[in-house]
Amino acid sequence: MDNTVTSRRRPTKELLGIAGIIGFLLTWEVLPRVGIVDARFLPPASDVLLALARDFGLAAFWLAVGETMLAWLIGLVIAVLAAALLGFIIGSSAFLRKFTNSTVEFLRPIPSVALIPLAVLLFGVKMESSLMLIIYASFWQIFIQVLYGVADVDNVAMNTAKSYGLGQLARTRYVVFPTALPYLMTGIRLAASVALILAITAELVIGSPGLGREIALAQSGGAISGMYALVLATGLIGVLINLVMRFVERKTLSWHSSVRAEVIV
Repeated sequence: MDNTVTSRRRPTKELLGIAGIIGFLLTWEVLPRVGIVDARFLPPASDVLLALARDFGLAAFWLAVGETMLAWLIGLVIAVLAAALLGFIIGSSAFLRKFTNSTVEFLRPIPSVALIPLAVLLFGVKMESSLMLIIYASFWQIFIQVLYGVADVDNVAMNTAKSYGLGQLARTRYVVFPTALPYLMTGIRLAASVALILAITAELVIGSPGLGREIALAQSGGAISGMYALVLATGLIGVLINLVMRFVERKTLSWHSSVRAEVIV
């Protein structure tokens, strides 16, 4: 009976999502058609979708997508490695947590876009400028989650591991890491979206290669439908990234109670 209820709920949720998208597109189509908004600045959805379909057939579009995704991937991987390593090291030491607390609280609120002038001075309009912003913004998403995960380790489990003679590395592997892994995966999922936002922002403002720069060029060239089409493309990439990261998270944490409960519900 539970399976029947679940099977009924899923199609309903999917249908509601599709209905929401259709409703949004219809509203978008109607507003410029009836003159509520100026079609010069917000073309009808049909024009934008046609422009997006044309972009799908252009090699230049896919080259820009590849440049954006390359910066996204490199920046995210570096941020994950650095944040996970430092998070486990600092989180496992009460002294290091206290010693770095003020520095973390000072650096974490600094917006990544505030570093754009520094990035341009150091790297110009190359991909390295985008990477600097991506890594900085993504790092904190993961680092803070790992700190929370390490702090959530059960003292009884840790003391039991010590009583069985497990060393620091063994305790980290068998006690700390399984506890912190859900937090780490959440941080990576959040960082993946943030990394895409910063990649597009850097390309848009700095002019480094990618979809952001193409959006800026389309806007300056008066290709408004093409500009909105590229914006939609970035949104589709964001949705795809989120779906992939959620899939990876569920597979990685298939043993965890929260994921099993989500599957059952």
